[in-house]
Amino acid sequence: FPTTCPECGSYALREEGDAVRRCTGGLICPAQAVEKLKHFVSRAAFDIDGLGAKQIEQFYADGWITEPAQIFTLEARYGKGMHQLKNREGWGDKSARKLFQAIENKRTIPLSRLLFALGIRHVGESASKLLARHYGTWTAFEAAIEAARDGVGAAWDDLISIDGIGKVMAQSLVSTFAQDAERASIDRLVAELDIEATVRPDVGNSPVAGKTVVFTGTLEKMTRAEAKARAESLGAKVSGSVSAKTDILIAGPGAGSKATKATALGITILDEDGWLDLISDA
Repeated sequence: FPTTCPECGSYALREEGDAVRRCTGGLICPAQAVEKLKHFVSRAAFDIDGLGAKQIEQFYADGWITEPAQIFTLEARYGKGMHQLKNREGWGDKSARKLFQAIENKRTIPLSRLLFALGIRHVGESASKLLARHYGTWTAFEAAIEAARDGVGAAWDDLISIDGIGKVMAQSLVSTFAQDAERASIDRLVAELDIEATVRPDVGNSPVAGKTVVFTGTLEKMTRAEAKARAESLGAKVSGSVSAKTDILIAGPGAGSKATKATALGITILDEDGWLDLISDA
């Protein structure tokens, strides 16, 4: 199999367990561009009123929009002059102005929506929210992914310690940002946006603020998702694996190797009732 994409020249990655290689070019690969753009404007992403799949196909075919950043320069390029949007078939002055305003309204975007909109393989809506909550700002996220690009070190360990972000997803993230053309496309997009930081919860006097907790085994009084959400709302970092950085392991029935490792590391281990007692006054 080729190690570079024949369409865009980006590295073709074969993930562990996959039989084929996949282009990592993303937004700059012509073979993927239209579908990536459709994803970018989808409801859970930028959700731009009046700019759907049909419009994306038309604009891409005519070379008006070939990457996300060009959505936000559309008015500057086609709002006046000889080739104006309002003069295209199916468009008029009112509909063109309405689209330009809809685009302008989406220049300010939450970090989680931006991360999802990029269409990075394996990074879905839930994972985007996890990443946004963990890093808080685009600047912090970008710096962390850059620092983790070699797949070793503190930044990499921090990335894969996020509950719900495994090695496969982490590798997809760092591979995307390591591609010069893809990174340049993302940088052009970010330059057009005002990215809202993810507001961290007011943890007050939470006894678990700043602590790393791990849940294992079966929880009987709440779902794993509920337990995780509650811990994060109190300022705790929920990890999917036990390490020397873990502060508390909440172990329900059926806890196995994680409990064994926590014991060996001298980590505080609580059962579900002990955990609920700890956070009861928070």
